[in-house]
Amino acid sequence: MKSNILVVDDEPVARQSLTDILKLEGFLVMSVSNGQAAVEHIRTHAVDLMIVDLKMPGMDGLEVIQVVNQTSPETEIILLTAHGSIETAVQALRLRIHDYLLKPASPAQILASVKKGLGRRTKLRAGNAAVTGSESAQDVFTLKDGTVVDLSRRQIKFRNKVEHLTPAEGRLLRILMENEGKVFSHRELVLLVQGYDTSQREAPEILRPLVSRLRHKLETFPALSEKVVSVRGTGYLYEGG
Repeated sequence: MKSNILVVDDEPVARQSLTDILKLEGFLVMSVSNGQAAVEHIRTHAVDLMIVDLKMPGMDGLEVIQVVNQTSPETEIILLTAHGSIETAVQALRLRIHDYLLKPASPAQILASVKKGLGRRTKLRAGNAAVTGSESAQDVFTLKDGTVVDLSRRQIKFRNKVEHLTPAEGRLLRILMENEGKVFSHRELVLLVQGYDTSQREAPEILRPLVSRLRHKLETFPALSEKVVSVRGTGYLYEGG
């Protein structure tokens, strides 16, 4: 089966060149010109590998990677940049990327990186299937009192009670629970949960209704009540224990 690749670059010539190189190798390729379009595409389409430019107007490459890591963690990512720096490389690697290439990368470099990334994805998927069966281990959290938070099904169970979460509530809870004790700023959470960038001033207003609805659902479960904690003037964290 042909692999699906998404090319994200605001430069038309670079975007077309990458697309042509990959299509000639037999890949199914889609291309978009900005980070917002990339996020929207990945929310609605299966993407095996994404090649994303670092410097773009609006959402830059690192911000796109943050969102994709949450919404499509199996997608392999190659970051392309003309602005190579140790700081950017380190930051990108922390965000779980497959490779980091300096522009202009040769067709041979690009294809070698793409094939290696797709090979890694196949191995990881096979390993996950062997270890966890049909469910990913990180999708299910079983708390001390027996409460089960199933993020793949977006539902919480305790004894005879079941509560269902909306997609946005599920994404928010996943981010917080998978990063127990870590404080996320309002702006980071809007980017990761809703998929768009906003100002630090506007972000709390956008986030507050979503957090309120999620907390209301969690309140009925003793092990989850008051676990989503507000950090004054900064953001939110999930307080385990």
